[in-house]
Amino acid sequence: MSHKPPPLEGIRILDIATFIAAPFAATCLSEFGAEVIKIEKPDIPDYLRQLGTPSDAGDTYWWLNDARNKKCITLDLKTAKGADIFRRLVVKSDVVVENFRPGTLERWGLGFDALKDVNRKLVMLRVSAYGQEGPKSHLPGFARIAQAYAGLSYITGTPDTPPLIAGSTTLADYLSGLYGAYGILLALRSADQTGEGQYIDIGLHDGIFRFLDEIAAVYDKTGQVRERTGTETYNSCPHSHYPTKDGKWVAIACTNDKMFERLARVLDQPELADRGNFGLKKSRLANRNQVNGIIADWTSSYDREEVIRRCSEGDVPCGPICSIEDIFNEEQFWVRNTLTRVQDERLGDLAVQGPMPRLSGTPGVIKHLGTTPGRHNQEIFEGLLDISDTELERLKGEGVV
Repeated sequence: MSHKPPPLEGIRILDIATFIAAPFAATCLSEFGAEVIKIEKPDIPDYLRQLGTPSDAGDTYWWLNDARNKKCITLDLKTAKGADIFRRLVVKSDVVVENFRPGTLERWGLGFDALKDVNRKLVMLRVSAYGQEGPKSHLPGFARIAQAYAGLSYITGTPDTPPLIAGSTTLADYLSGLYGAYGILLALRSADQTGEGQYIDIGLHDGIFRFLDEIAAVYDKTGQVRERTGTETYNSCPHSHYPTKDGKWVAIACTNDKMFERLARVLDQPELADRGNFGLKKSRLANRNQVNGIIADWTSSYDREEVIRRCSEGDVPCGPICSIEDIFNEEQFWVRNTLTRVQDERLGDLAVQGPMPRLSGTPGVIKHLGTTPGRHNQEIFEGLLDISDTELERLKGEGVV
């Protein structure tokens, strides 16, 4: 355990967002020392508490995992008193994260310009379906829509299937949250240098589109539209998923001729790597089905662990296609705390994904999992804003907190 102060100690974040994207940005930063105050409506808690698989704690496992480290308070920003209390919190904070439809906070008198009047150095993360500007900025959206709009769904699947989801319908949410955390750190650095805050504008499709390698440049210069290729990689072969004798699967990736030469030796068929055979990448791409058939015939002759062992000994990139059950049995995940166990006051011991990235001197920490609505009302309202017990009870009665 590191005795150094966490890198974001002293940073306070107000999380007024819902669901996944913007809240995930705050979660990531909380693991490295930022104090995150999660604000929910008194009568309507965050929907993430009900999304996913229910736990014995009342909230879903999704909430327990994604709301880790956050201090939970309740406050109705739509009320005049609630908005005033929020402004007082903004004065004492560094960052606000939100994901309302563009214009919503402005109608409440809590837009970035209004809040910057009370805190000149304020940084605000604004995540929305299509961003704060443009002809679609007013439209609603979710990650599934973003992944379709950004082009990822179009290239996911095989030529004979409809466009598919790439693993998870929430990929765009988490990627937006990651870019949001990155943006917050950049904006905080700028605020330290200039004394001026700023907002970060992220549309859910932005991050997905940025991750699609050379697709835009290639289309711009050649007009080539990338189509669905299933498990294949359009620019390399063999670079796919292959069955094994025990009914499992492995991933093998040969991105250049040297790697294929090593794989041919592992297959005990070194002649495959001859220049007159499949030794050159262009030849392998032109005969993709034949090459993949040869690899699949070989992998199908051995159990998965034996395929991986032989490839590893031959310095060929190969790994198991893991289910979550497989992952729990992989020592690598536990040794690096990619998978870790946390004690929860309501559930006891629970395995969750560990903090990322791994810092050698000041690693991320999970202090607690997602907690109950309003759990930290007294700590924040009385301790931070000096609201008395009597006033707090009055505000509860009025539905403000």
